[in-house]
Amino acid sequence: MATDVVAQLADSLARTGVEEGELSYKGQGRKLDNAQSVEEIVKEIEEFQGLEALRLEGNTIGVEAAQAIAKALETKSHFKFCYWSDMFTGRLRSEIPPALNSLGDALMTAGARLKVLDLSDNAFGPDGVKGIERLLKSASCHTLQELKLNNCGMGIGGGKILAAALTECHKKSSAAGAPLRLKVFIAGRNRLENDGAKALAQAFQLMGSLEEVHMPQNGINHPGVTALATAMQHNAGLRVLNLNDNTFTKKGAIAMAQALKHLRSVQVINFGDCLVRSEGAIAIAETVSEGLPILKELNLSFGEITEEAALAVAHAVKSKTHLEKLDLNGNSLGEEGCEALKEAMDSMKIGGLLGSLSDDEGEPEEDDDDDDDEDEEEEEDDDDDDEGTDEEGEEEEEEEEGEEDQEDGEGEEEEEDDSTGEKASTPAAAPRPPDVSSFLSFPSPDKLLKLDAMKTAEAFLKISSVYKEENEEVKAAVLDSIDAVLRKAFSSPSFQGYDFVSSLLVLLGLIKSEDKVKPVRVVPGQLQALEHVVSQDYFPRESVAVLEAFMSR
Repeated sequence: MATDVVAQLADSLARTGVEEGELSYKGQGRKLDNAQSVEEIVKEIEEFQGLEALRLEGNTIGVEAAQAIAKALETKSHFKFCYWSDMFTGRLRSEIPPALNSLGDALMTAGARLKVLDLSDNAFGPDGVKGIERLLKSASCHTLQELKLNNCGMGIGGGKILAAALTECHKKSSAAGAPLRLKVFIAGRNRLENDGAKALAQAFQLMGSLEEVHMPQNGINHPGVTALATAMQHNAGLRVLNLNDNTFTKKGAIAMAQALKHLRSVQVINFGDCLVRSEGAIAIAETVSEGLPILKELNLSFGEITEEAALAVAHAVKSKTHLEKLDLNGNSLGEEGCEALKEAMDSMKIGGLLGSLSDDEGEPEEDDDDDDDEDEEEEEDDDDDDEGTDEEGEEEEEEEEGEEDQEDGEGEEEEEDDSTGEKASTPAAAPRPPDVSSFLSFPSPDKLLKLDAMKTAEAFLKISSVYKEENEEVKAAVLDSIDAVLRKAFSSPSFQGYDFVSSLLVLLGLIKSEDKVKPVRVVPGQLQALEHVVSQDYFPRESVAVLEAFMSR
């Protein structure tokens, strides 16, 4: 009998993982479709006195099941912690908002005062944000300290809805005498882009209470980064700032460096894979040298940083007694630059804090030209934004571009308009790389070598679009032209085969681009030509496997 009791207790603990004030069904993989399927959970919630936390991660909950659980929560006035990540796997997106509305309404009815709301890894999109909008605006969230919405696919629209809800929550809570003081905000992998980031930045600036901000992989460019930088200045208690895998460029990096000068509590900075570039890295190094007294981690990896800038960063951290790690991997130091960096760190007796440099991209061939090209590309982006509002295209892109123009200012717009007009009349301006039409109209080896991976992929697709299997003369002409273009491209040391394959997949509509590249209309000839290309000796074998993986979907 005792053995049976022990076994039952062990089984119960394994199922519910009860901690003080908490019921947990985490990771049990239950498919909860209706009221009957949650009878046991509902009973345990109803019988749990002083329930503060409910873990539902790793299960899949339907509308009816959510409504039954919500009914049980309506009397739990001590409730504080919602651990509800990954709980809609396999559900229709239309099911998620009503399920969330039911749960949120129950917490409001109970008079709960939340501290943690975790809905990460629920791919609910903007509609899912609408499902928690009412809850976020209510008194139940006036006490919210941690909001976790990682990998939810919110998009620009969801980001704006979320920002408006947080703003209203702060307004109402301030009027009640206890302003919202959100400490942790996590929203990586949500495609917030510039407009979403700008909207959230306004809310962050208003709250001024953030200690941790994690927004990696959101397709944010320098206008959005600049808005976030301004907002961070108003959050004096900020300790962790993670914007990994967004696109700062020099403009965004310099803006962020200026913002960090106002902060003294920052311990972790993750700007890895953000293309901060050398000038941005030097600006950040200056800020680190002058301030950030308790910095523990600095990640500037994969940012196209050269040796000079990397050494500036190294010297900037030498006086940081709390430093635990410096990551400069994947930059453009070159073999000698890597050795120089290691020697500099060793000479300052902090060599052990330097992370691996195994993925260094090698020293760029023409630093000055590269920097000029990069600056020009940023200016082109701004010019494109000015023109975008007059062209037909995606509504979100036009909306985003219009707001970027307003932020840049009237004077800058006028200068850009002038330069845009001049460039339009002389498309073959010497410093700018040729476009595909220029190359195809007047092909030359020099123009070919200047085509980047994306433009080379565009050239391949344009040439191959006229391929005809039944016409031997056209077929031979197309394949000969393609072979000549790609053989020359792949033989160039500066040409990245992986970038070409990625660009090709974007143009074929098989993967999404952060630069909003529009896929082409695929015709049979292009696929037949691609089949020929992958069998040629110039095409990297490792790239064949990547193409096969995507083409076989």
